[in-house]
Amino acid sequence: MDLKKKQELRQRRVWRVRKKIQGTAERPRLAVCFTNANVYAQAIDDDAGRTLVYVSSLDKDVRGEGVRPNIATATKLGKLLAEKASAAGISSVVFDRHGRRYHGRVKAFADAAREGGLQF
Repeated sequence: MDLKKKQELRQRRVWRVRKKIQGTAERPRLAVCFTNANVYAQAIDDDAGRTLVYVSSLDKDVRGEGVRPNIATATKLGKLLAEKASAAGISSVVFDRHGRRYHGRVKAFADAAREGGLQF
């Protein structure tokens, strides 16, 4: 399968999931993005169009620890996001895996966020 077709299929999965998932102020959408170099996650209130909590592998707290986009980093960032979310008063979220399968890094991130106190 060529790269263009692969990207098109992934974009369709993203759109299909985003039709059904909507973040609100009480229950924001937790979007995760894994690139080849970094990991990003944010809790988004789609009604207001605002990001409530944001964490990344580029943050000052995490950057100096030799971060790579792997399961260990996903676990660290999941716990960090759960801490920041509880400080912001967020207890439950809707998980948006952004067209990726629920295994590996995505699953590690979600499990760590659950251990940190988030419900989804």
